[in-house]
Amino acid sequence: MSYKDFSIGLTGGIGSGKTMVANLFAEQGATIVDTDDVARNLTLPGGEAIEPIRKEFGEEFIQPDGAMNRSLMRELVFSRADERLKLEAILHPLIRKVSIEQAEAATGTYVIFVIPLLVELPIWHGMGTRILAVDCPEELQIERVMKRNNMSREQVTAIMAAQATRQQRLAIADDVIVNDKSVGEVLKEVVILHAKYTEMAQKTGL
Repeated sequence: MSYKDFSIGLTGGIGSGKTMVANLFAEQGATIVDTDDVARNLTLPGGEAIEPIRKEFGEEFIQPDGAMNRSLMRELVFSRADERLKLEAILHPLIRKVSIEQAEAATGTYVIFVIPLLVELPIWHGMGTRILAVDCPEELQIERVMKRNNMSREQVTAIMAAQATRQQRLAIADDVIVNDKSVGEVLKEVVILHAKYTEMAQKTGL
């Protein structure tokens, strides 16, 4: 069965727990295509995005080892929307291309595309025949990211301001997991959804 017949687009704001939820689905047998991982690989030494980034932003945004300077770039793009658009124009066509290649090689029950900017960027619209949003209260998002990334509240809220709102994500979602509880409780929801998705994938593949 092709990912074009049935796949899930998983989205959520920073700190919502997208990666944890995706990992739980992977344990059930889904193939995960994580666009953040793809983006990271594209900006490592020798990555396909490095030369376009060097040309657009300058040498200071490339570290001595040849990787993109992520902290410097983050500082720039979350303080200037025009610069963020430039970076997105470089990265997202490449991310989409690699993500599709990974999906085409998938061997799991079905494919889940983890796409943080699924709502925000038109290039991702329609990716996933069904949308799953991972949601949680905004204050919990802020706490998680401050702790995980050692960021200030101002830095986290600047990132959140550049993303879609909870309401926008929930408006397009077919399914929602509210991740404000224990991993065990989230797992119960994942198991139920996985059974539903497996059945839907099998019906589509007939």
